[in-house]
Amino acid sequence: MNTKKKKKLLRFIKELGSYRGRHTELVSIYIPQGYDVIKIIHHVQTEQGTAQNIKDKTTRNHVIDSLERIVRHLRLFKKTPENGLAVFAGNVSEKENKADIQVFSIEPPEPMQLRTYRCDQTFLLDPLKGMIEEKDIYGLIVVDNREGNVGTLKGTMIKEIKKMTSDVPGKTTKGGQSQQRYARIRELAAKDFHKRIADVANREFLEMKNLKGVIVGGPGPTKETFLDGGYLNNEIMKKVLGVKDLSYTGDFGLKELVEKSKDLLAEQASVKEKKLLDRFFTLLAKDFKKVVYGKDKTLKALELSAVDILILTDDVEDEFLDEIEEKAISYGTTLEIVSVETESGNQLKELGGIAGILRFEVY
Repeated sequence: MNTKKKKKLLRFIKELGSYRGRHTELVSIYIPQGYDVIKIIHHVQTEQGTAQNIKDKTTRNHVIDSLERIVRHLRLFKKTPENGLAVFAGNVSEKENKADIQVFSIEPPEPMQLRTYRCDQTFLLDPLKGMIEEKDIYGLIVVDNREGNVGTLKGTMIKEIKKMTSDVPGKTTKGGQSQQRYARIRELAAKDFHKRIADVANREFLEMKNLKGVIVGGPGPTKETFLDGGYLNNEIMKKVLGVKDLSYTGDFGLKELVEKSKDLLAEQASVKEKKLLDRFFTLLAKDFKKVVYGKDKTLKALELSAVDILILTDDVEDEFLDEIEEKAISYGTTLEIVSVETESGNQLKELGGIAGILRFEVY
């Protein structure tokens, strides 16, 4: 996805994410690539009939009107676009007693595999958000003494690689030597099970070039015992981002691990951007001849082929972005877009919203 498409999608998501329905009246439809658009139209028409059963009159009218707008919009397409289509409609009016039914659509920048229909108070935007997220992979390990799961997270997609069950016997109420012998049997069985989980994780994760980090979770103290046991390869251990306490194992455990790790994932997503801006501002303070900022000076340095990394804030105009992206490509310059929502990004905005880290001094 080029910078222009990514920026367009970001703006689309931001706009639709700002709308809130008063009830479940905002409609989201995702059409996968290659799917017959006529079948989707028929499905939407069926949903119009179902919507007649909505008890609240205002919500009923808004949903029916939204579905009608979607049908009309879909009839403009002779076939589904190459990458599929995402269509949204609903009442976006900020006034309580005045309806403003709008329809929005976008062809995803990447092939869409999802087919779904949803009415809610917000538009369903997670599939689109997943397309602009970093393509880094996160390793997932869920473990207790009963079962273990190894999986990955890429964008919003959770994939289970291997599910394993243990041979660890349950606890016993026997006393004396029998209890001690039984405890040893349990300990050996647990170690063997942990080794099997680690063997899968080591083999799979070490082959992943884009492995960004590993997150471990599970019910009870077993996850800490697993991590402290030296089962994981040292390179994998270095990438462990955190440990989360879970209520489940299995598929639910993997999903719960991702849900509870949003803080770790959000932090990782911003690390690359923060490192870049920290590097720029450090050079600006200590070796200012190696950087440039402001529109005029940065463009001049770019045309001299002096800019190694060009940094723009995400609020620049599309027309300017198109122009500067072409120049960056022609000069072999890396173009990075940073958010103005962060403190560093906002600092760059105050410097003109454009800057560069130089290959050689020009001023």
